[in-house]
Parts: sequence; C-alpha cells; structure tokens
Amino acid sequence: MALPLYPDFAPLDLSMSEDLVPALRSGRRGGVADGVSEFTFAGLYLFRQQYGYQVSMLPSGDPVVTGAKNGEPFFLLPLGLPKDDELLCDLFHLGYLKNLSESDLGDAHERLGPRDCTVEEDRDNSDYLYLAEELATLPGKKFHKKRTHVNGFESTYQHRVVPIDRETIAGAYAVLDAWQEERNEPADYRASREALDLWRELELSGIVVMVDETPVAYALGEPLPRGDSFVVHSEKALTSYRGAYQFVNAAFARVLAQRYRYINREQDLGDEGLRQAKMTYRPTGFVRKFRITAPANRALSDVVATEDRLASEAASATTPSAEPCCCR
Repeated sequence: MALPLYPDFAPLDLSMSEDLVPALRSGRRGGVADGVSEFTFAGLYLFRQQYGYQVSMLPSGDPVVTGAKNGEPFFLLPLGLPKDDELLCDLFHLGYLKNLSESDLGDAHERLGPRDCTVEEDRDNSDYLYLAEELATLPGKKFHKKRTHVNGFESTYQHRVVPIDRETIAGAYAVLDAWQEERNEPADYRASREALDLWRELELSGIVVMVDETPVAYALGEPLPRGDSFVVHSEKALTSYRGAYQFVNAAFARVLAQRYRYINREQDLGDEGLRQAKMTYRPTGFVRKFRITAPANRALSDVVATEDRLASEAASATTPSAEPCCCR
C-alpha cells in the first residue's frame, strides 16, 4: 500500500513497509540518524494499536506519523524537521511534536523558538544506551552483583542458548505466555506476541535460553539504521529460574557484541522501578528525545496567520494611503 500524500493520512499497515522500510533505513537525518528506538518499521508497527498510528508522506518524501497518548494527539518526524517553514508550522495542527531528536534541537530552537513554542526534554522516553561489550562481560566492581547472578545461573542449570528460528520460536511463545500469566500486562503482551508472530516479516532476530528442554527466557530485537546499534524490543524470562533475566541479557549481548558497539534498551516510560533497573546496568549514555508544543495548544499556522495579519495591519496604519506600493 502506497503512503497517502500529506495532508491525507491512513492507518499504519503492514503493506506500508515497502515504502517505510527503505525511507527509515536510508535515513541519515533526524531521529533515525540519532538511533531513536521507535523509528524503525517494527518499532512503529508493533505499537500502532496502542497509539493509533496513522501515516502520510510529505512533499519531500519524508514520512510523518500521527498518534495519541493519554488522549493527547502528537506527531512524529523520524527524518527530522521539514525544510519548508510553512509546512512545519502547519503540522502543529496535528498535536505536539513527539520524539524530536537531539541533533534537530538547534534547528528547532532557531525556527520555532521565535513562535513561542515550548521545547521540553522528555526524560521518560529517552532510550538507554549501553556498551555491548560491557553487557556481555560485566567487568569490574560496578557489575559485581549482575555477574554473580549470571554465574549463579550458569552453575545451577544445564542450559543452552539457541537463535530464534522456525523451530525454536515456540520456546519464546511459551516464555511470553508464562510471563503474561504472572504479570498480566496486556499491552506489552500484545506487542511482544505480534513481534514473535511477525519476526521474519519485520526482520527481527533473537535468542531463546533453554534449561534442559524447558525454555526459560528469550530476547528479540533488530539493528538500528545508524549502523552501530541494536535495539532490544522484547526480553522476557521466568523468574522461577534464579538469574534468568541477568543471564539472557548477558547472553544476547555476547552475540551482539560481535557486530555492534551499542545496545539500545529503549525507555523506562516514567516507571520508577524500571528506571532503577535500567540504571543498574550503567548506561554509557542516552538517546535524548524532546517534545515541542505550540503556544496555547494552537497550530503554528494559526500563530503565523495572526502574526501576518498584525504585521499587515501595522503596515496599513503607518503607510499613507496616497503613496503607491513599491513592493508589487
């Protein structure tokens, strides 16, 4: 399905991958270049129902995605701000700009600051970035507790790590279903299950951890377009197996460290417990994200129109009517 041209939108559909995947993978601008975890086709598609994603193509060929969170509409620009100021202003009738990347921040301040926009860092949505080699080896005192859990798992259980494929995917489903029975988190479960359903179509890869013949953990993700990073979209383990979470984290990192410098483990969404857990793995940095809101929740096109009208009225009031207009 071809993407509709702006200002028309259509719900995000699997068939749109033909247009969106090349655009996102070839992008060397904006959030795609910065490694924003949401800005892959899988990152968008798996949460299309949760956020009500709809997609359109700007005249430049760049995609724009709309959605809503907690009833508040927003839009996403994975490849950065459009060069056309009038178009950029018009987009704010869609809601606030979500997940603006750090590399676009200067451009945003320069072009939108004079319009009295509010620019805020969205800490809850910042992605945690780790060195793959550190997660794989857990070196030094700062990882002592993690290393102890991993060593304990390895010494306690007869285990093996297998890549996700057509034969082993059943083990990942079993872990996910057991996790859902324990946690009862339907939104996470739905997205994680669909990721397993479509792992080939979405070009995801991962591992399953087996203890004897029982699957006890799995992890699944994909490379990010920036080239040096891999994002983990889903990681689940059975807590009845002591150290399973720490082990699957390290085991997947051992695989990834052979090809990638960084592992992106997405955001904490403001969950304090999740934030503390992610911080214990000592991130090397964050993929920072920002939100921009138009003044008084108005579209910037309305602001621009008002400014133009006021400027026109001021010019009329100060220009003698008998004088010809030399600007025509």
